Amino acid sequence: MGTVPAGRGAGADAAGEPQTFRSATAAFLWWIWLLFAAANLIDLAVQGRDHVSLIAAAILLLATGGAYVIAQRPRLIADDAGITIRNPLRDHHIGWAGVTKIDLADLLRVYCAPDHPGQRGKVISCWAVHYSRRHKLAAETRARRGATRVGSRRWLLDLPYDGSRGTGPPPARPADSPPEAEAEQIVRLLSERATAARAEAVWAAGTAPIAGAGRETGQIAGTAGAAPAAGPAPAAGPAQGGQPAASGTAAPAEAASQTGVDLGRTGWLEPLTSTWSWPAVAALLVPALILLVVFLI
Repeated sequence: MGTVPAGRGAGADAAGEPQTFRSATAAFLWWIWLLFAAANLIDLAVQGRDHVSLIAAAILLLATGGAYVIAQRPRLIADDAGITIRNPLRDHHIGWAGVTKIDLADLLRVYCAPDHPGQRGKVISCWAVHYSRRHKLAAETRARRGATRVGSRRWLLDLPYDGSRGTGPPPARPADSPPEAEAEQIVRLLSERATAARAEAVWAAGTAPIAGAGRETGQIAGTAGAAPAAGPAPAAGPAQGGQPAASGTAAPAEAASQTGVDLGRTGWLEPLTSTWSWPAVAALLVPALILLVVFLI
């Protein structure tokens, strides 16, 4: 099942616009079903005059709601703020700095950092990006067998291959498996953006104590050339105002504000939020209630 960019496509990221990834096969099946359901509903509205026609129309509505939830809704949206995963009934959003890992099983999986130390991070599966290890293994096996047969013929005829002077079988070429290759490319793109965001957050957290120390010694921006005040250095201890001095690494959000790195503006630090999609829930519940009412009449 191929996964292709929707909307503005893969080049949208270069312009700072969102990238949307979804299954091309699922989108095609959705439009085929929509045309089929519309044609049958029109036929039932024109010719149907009995109770069975009402039940058939209600079943078509329920099936259309299911097709919308399963085939049309799932997608993955990557923008400057982070990743938004739209699954059949729930929406998940997390900032780039909170993404710890992205990999592939049967579906693309996004690993989220825990909200508090000691907790386990959540793993969100994306219904929009499918991956079949069995199909990829079969494609690699076919490619190796084809390369072996071609190499054996060239070796028997004592012909070179690929412009080289060797006479042995050529190395196996990469398997031609477009859906799996597209899924792996999506993982690489998202992983690169998540890694860059985490590095930016770590850099901000690491430079925050240095910026704070500079303010305490009077080296503020615009007065870097001023000499420090004469006198013995103050003893280590709590800072003025009764607050203890900060030690270690500051939190990313606080560090970003101290160093001037505006990570909050881009939404990189937003934690994982999961919400129900009420339009998707209604697409199933409303036709189901209509079917129930029609069946009981």
